[in-house]
Amino acid sequence: MQLSEVNRILATFHPVSLAEMDEVKLMNRTDTKFVFPVALLIPLLAKLKEGYKVLSIKENRISTYKTLYFDTVDFDYYLDHHRGMPNRYKVRIRNYVESEIYFLEIKNKFKGRTDKKRISLPGFEEEFSATSKNFVDLVIENAPKLEAKLWNDFARITLVNAAEKERLTLDLNLGFSWKDKSVNFEHLVIGELKQENVNRNSLFYQLMKSNGFPSNSISKYCVGAVSLNPDIKYNGFKDKLLLIEKLKNYVE
Repeated sequence: MQLSEVNRILATFHPVSLAEMDEVKLMNRTDTKFVFPVALLIPLLAKLKEGYKVLSIKENRISTYKTLYFDTVDFDYYLDHHRGMPNRYKVRIRNYVESEIYFLEIKNKFKGRTDKKRISLPGFEEEFSATSKNFVDLVIENAPKLEAKLWNDFARITLVNAAEKERLTLDLNLGFSWKDKSVNFEHLVIGELKQENVNRNSLFYQLMKSNGFPSNSISKYCVGAVSLNPDIKYNGFKDKLLLIEKLKNYVE
C-alpha cells in the first residue's frame, strides 16, 4: 500500500513520544489480534483519531520494522502454535529502524497472557552470540537449539489510547523471505490490541466487530513460516490462510 494517504490522515492525530509511550509499555499483557483488508485502514483511522494518539519518532508516524525469527530445526515453536499449546514461545531479533536499535526478544504466551523479555543487541545475528544464547537459556527453561528461520519486514502504526492503558498496533505491507524465497501480503493489515486485561469495549474492538472482522489469533511468524515452507504442517491454520486469500477480493 502507498503510505502517502495514510500519512496524511495520521498527521491529524495528536502525537505521543517514545518516552511518553513507556507509560503503557505493557510487557505483561493480553493481546487481541485482528486481520482486516487494507482498504478499510483509512476509514478506520478516521474514526480512531478522536480516541487515540499516534507514536511519532523523528517526525515519522509510520515505523519500519525488520525481524529475524528463530526456531528449532523442526519448527517446534511453529508447531506449538499450530497445536494451540497454552505455553509457547516466540524468539526473534527485531530492528526498530527509525530508532536505530536492535533487541533480542522472547515472547511467552501462557494461559492467554503475553510476557515479553528482551535485551539490546548491536545488530542482527544469524547465529547467537554467547550473550544472546545466555539470555535465551535464562528466559527459556531447557531451551532447545535454535536457528534462524525467516526474515520479516513491515510498516507499523502505533496508537495509544488517550484515556485507557491500551496500545494498538497496525501492521501493513508485510513481507517474508528466506534465502531465495519471498512472499508479500500488501492487501491486509494485522491489528493488535495490547491491554492489561481484555476490554471488549475498546473503540477499536467495537469497530472491528461492527465491520465484521472478529478477533483472530493470527501470527506473523506462522504466516511467514507456512508461506515459505509448503511442506510444513498447516491444517490448523487453513481457516486463517483462507481468510488471507479472501481479503484480496474485499471491496468496501
